[in-house]
Amino acid sequence: MKPVTIGLLGLGTVGGGTVRVLKRNASEITRRAGRDIQIVAASARSLDKARICDTAGIRLTTDPYEIVNDPAIDIVVELIGGLDPAKDLVLQALDAGKHVVTANKMLIALHGNEVFAKAREKGLMVAFEAAVAGGIPIIKALREGLSGNTVEWLAGIINGTCNFILTEMWEKGRDFGDVLKEAQALGYAEADPTFDVEGVDAAHKLTILASIAFGIPLQFAKVYIEGISGITSLDVSYAEALGYRIKLLGIARRAAEGIELRVHPTLIPARRLIANVNGVMNAVLVKGDAVGPTLYYGAGAGAEPTASAVVADIVDVVRTLTSDPDNRVPHLAFQPGAIADIPVLPIEAVETAYYLRLSAEDKPGVLADVTRILANHNISIEAIIQKEPPQGGSQLPVILLIHKVRERELNEAVARIEALPTIGGSVKRIRLETLG
Repeated sequence: MKPVTIGLLGLGTVGGGTVRVLKRNASEITRRAGRDIQIVAASARSLDKARICDTAGIRLTTDPYEIVNDPAIDIVVELIGGLDPAKDLVLQALDAGKHVVTANKMLIALHGNEVFAKAREKGLMVAFEAAVAGGIPIIKALREGLSGNTVEWLAGIINGTCNFILTEMWEKGRDFGDVLKEAQALGYAEADPTFDVEGVDAAHKLTILASIAFGIPLQFAKVYIEGISGITSLDVSYAEALGYRIKLLGIARRAAEGIELRVHPTLIPARRLIANVNGVMNAVLVKGDAVGPTLYYGAGAGAEPTASAVVADIVDVVRTLTSDPDNRVPHLAFQPGAIADIPVLPIEAVETAYYLRLSAEDKPGVLADVTRILANHNISIEAIIQKEPPQGGSQLPVILLIHKVRERELNEAVARIEALPTIGGSVKRIRLETLG
């Protein structure tokens, strides 16, 4: 059979890694795919830039549309990222009858419904394993390996930048701002780190995972998002004293009233495996009704880890080029007509346990006032730590762990606590998940 031809959009870190893996492992990949795979063309912003890969034998261009419209190309691999011009390029590739492989989580999270509809209309595939958690094959696990399960919940460390920062804060007691500067110097964080540290990147990935896990439309706008910029070294040390680690988690949970979709800093019991995923590594924990909890761990970014997922998608497309389009694995795991309109719960309706930190005057009765307010809202306390006030200070830090409560009730209780004249400033809140 004639080789399958690839047109690559983007020759940056992931694009260069993809070229390297395809060339280095060509014979093994051909054995798995059943046909030769050849990159015949690639686009880049500059043709003079030094590359991490050997581009010999690949036609290079600065015009990605030249590749999209080339009738000799079978599969377009989009590794540009962002929405403009990536969205238009992907839709044009599908219109031109080409299968698409992409690592673009923003495109899939925000416009995947439109992209997949176009692919179904044309009888084509859009593969996107590399869009979530780099080299970890979590999308294949959800779509195929766990297809016999009703997924009850999933929780993931799916942003390496945040995990690196929180790991350094825990291991070395460093402040958030100090570690962020190092992350930027090491290339883990962008010059503008907002998408990473404020949880947006993780929310893009969670949107995709939740759609596949529960068979719901992609609904990024309904994800509750909270980043790690408000986490202090004090919170990390107090959590450790209570037997917990703080991680930025993306959580999707099937509840009686609908689906929870939330990204936020989370206290996790230190004994859990996922609490011990450190540095820039990623991990996703999935609970299925039949299989129970399963953990997927590995590199969440990098040239070749991400290229591993890109190449696996290319192999999948090649294997199914002669398949009946109606019998391929659906993009979001469920057949298009079976996507369910299950409501996504607002954060106010979600129940979680909490870590609370407040500053209180060092006088009798203050703690009793706080516990009385919590009791009046039927909020149960699991543990309390009361620290000595700093030298010369009159405010002492109080840390409480409280049992599960609906966010709406907690908001009301916290507002009353913050109104007490003996409480200084706002009450710090971090959600807590046992993941058991």
